[in-house]
Amino acid sequence: MKNTRRSFIKNSASLASLSLLGKSPDQLIPQPKKEYIQDGGLQFCLAHFYGMNKQRIELSKQMRVLGAVGGINPGSVGLKDVKPWDYEAIVAVKEAWAKEGLKLRVVEGPPALSEKTKLALEGRDEEIENFISLMKNLSKAGIDTICYNWMPVISWARTSLDRPSRGGALVSAFDIDKIKDESITQYGKFSKETMWKNLEYFLKAVIPEAEKVGMKLALHPDDPPVDEIRGISRIMTSADAFKRLIDIVPSPSNGITLCQGTFATMGEDIPSVINYFGKKEKIHFVHFRDVRGDRNHFEETFHDDGKTDMYKAMKTYYDIGFRGPMRPDHVPTMSGDSNEHPGYSNIGALFAIGYMRGLIESIVKQSGKA
Repeated sequence: MKNTRRSFIKNSASLASLSLLGKSPDQLIPQPKKEYIQDGGLQFCLAHFYGMNKQRIELSKQMRVLGAVGGINPGSVGLKDVKPWDYEAIVAVKEAWAKEGLKLRVVEGPPALSEKTKLALEGRDEEIENFISLMKNLSKAGIDTICYNWMPVISWARTSLDRPSRGGALVSAFDIDKIKDESITQYGKFSKETMWKNLEYFLKAVIPEAEKVGMKLALHPDDPPVDEIRGISRIMTSADAFKRLIDIVPSPSNGITLCQGTFATMGEDIPSVINYFGKKEKIHFVHFRDVRGDRNHFEETFHDDGKTDMYKAMKTYYDIGFRGPMRPDHVPTMSGDSNEHPGYSNIGALFAIGYMRGLIESIVKQSGKA
């Protein structure tokens, strides 16, 4: 009886002391750790724009970055007399990636979207119909994201592709003074008003169809985001422009590719841009990269050597709930690698993925949500 009473008093005292410490008994029981989901649930990808490069594919699998971003090229899979927007072509390309152990997640640089549509030339409506077919067939094949741009004739533009950077690595750069004297293109001059009008025509035709099939259209900013190049105005050159974009045809399908490097050259605050569009669920795809300079004079950098707080950027994506496809973009060409495809060095991609993976793992584990 005494032992029972003594045990009761002892246990009561222990419970009382735990209560004073603000802890309940169950909090002292070891809790199983939550399993960390790789990359915090983000869909890390690599761009594969130059065919099925064996080394790049093997590195992707060794890093366990199993998402592929690329185009639809029937010829690359042995198809003739098949259009790139046909279901047969899409399935063949998707299956070719699957055989390599990768999943085609995003079609970037889509077929059926050229000067005809962007400059409102003859054949625009036919091209738009082909684009709608592309969306329908991609959706049927299980691919739900298209990264496109509104830069006709002159797309991605740089004035140097081999500027020496840290340790002699090579990066791309842009200097507006070097293109000021270039002649206008054969298409003539196009005002901003005209470019907006053409974009609105396209969006009103395709967004309703995209919504029907669950397709996410992710518009990439103009790179570089200058006012015009060779007579053709550029309109996707600020965060305000993208706010206007999503209001033209409000829809879950009408979204953006958040290319950090381009928004950084605009002078935008990257975490603020991520927060604004992320909370509206308008970020469909991310290009994670950085730069040094402004829209008129800049150079690309290593991920840890630019002007953006990359930790804060990654944390903002995670905090607002973005879990979509993300790829490193425009990496430096490092020692031992070829500069044949500037910005897409295989060795540079290794550094980029390691840096990104370290960022997101530290963010997730510090948040306690892992």
